[in-house]
Amino acid sequence: MHAPVIAGVDGSAESLAAAEWAAREAERRDRPLRLLHARNRHPRDKVGEPSPELPASFQQGTPVAAQRPPARRVLRRAEERIRGAVPGVRIAGEQVEGPATAALLTAAEQAEMLVLGSRGLSGFTGFLVGSVALAVVAQATGPVVLVRAEERAEDEHVPAEDGSASTRTGYRDVVLGLDVNDPSDEVIEFAFAAARLRQARLRVVHAWQPPSAFGLGPGDIALVKDPYRAEEWQGFLSAVLQVWRDKYPEVEVLETVVREKAATALVRAASGAGLLVVGRQLADRPVPARTGPVTHAAVHHVSCPVAVVPHH
Repeated sequence: MHAPVIAGVDGSAESLAAAEWAAREAERRDRPLRLLHARNRHPRDKVGEPSPELPASFQQGTPVAAQRPPARRVLRRAEERIRGAVPGVRIAGEQVEGPATAALLTAAEQAEMLVLGSRGLSGFTGFLVGSVALAVVAQATGPVVLVRAEERAEDEHVPAEDGSASTRTGYRDVVLGLDVNDPSDEVIEFAFAAARLRQARLRVVHAWQPPSAFGLGPGDIALVKDPYRAEEWQGFLSAVLQVWRDKYPEVEVLETVVREKAATALVRAASGAGLLVVGRQLADRPVPARTGPVTHAAVHHVSCPVAVVPHH
């Protein structure tokens, strides 16, 4: 049996948007969709201490048990929204008891991908990613996609000729952030597969920065000129991608090499994209969970859905 696409839902606007995006992705992949609602009955649930999975719109100072909408209603609302937007997808809903982070991490192990919501903020301050979503992204062993609350089906598509939003036009680019010093097959394949499913262009971005003069050895002085170094990085990127171009010949690939910090380059490249794909390295030994600066910047500042793909 194929692994499902799983969406975590808690009744918030961002989780409903994530569930709808997950439904569209499940339909593209011909996978079932599983809606998961975690209900934490921890003894610390008391006045003034809302659990991290609660929407920020819930009022403070009310017993947490009273603040939470019934699980059945949460799942029903998500299913109703999906039925209206993606009527053909196969849906199953499930309620689990216990902390949301633990439940979602377990679900991620069984999923094609796990989809969660993140709340948008106004201006240029970025996006508020809840503590549960951050913890899941930092620890999950399978792909996790974060979707902002305002995400709509039209946002995945390029505008119509008159500039209006449409779902009848082609898909926006899939953007892949790739470090050619440590390329990951899992991350690259996820991005190529996503582009193929959408019949979209794949834009692969590698960012580099020149080494400090203090780090150069006696034989490295000829490498100081940036144009030559940029050409070298371009050659490395092309070599890494060639096997994937051969495997996915139907995917149009645009290679971009820029002299810039990776986080800055990716945030800019993802502007106008339909999906950004980044990697997160799994630790070989127990260490505190972390996402790394590039993934951190992506999940906080990129407005399109962000897929974080763990790899060794």
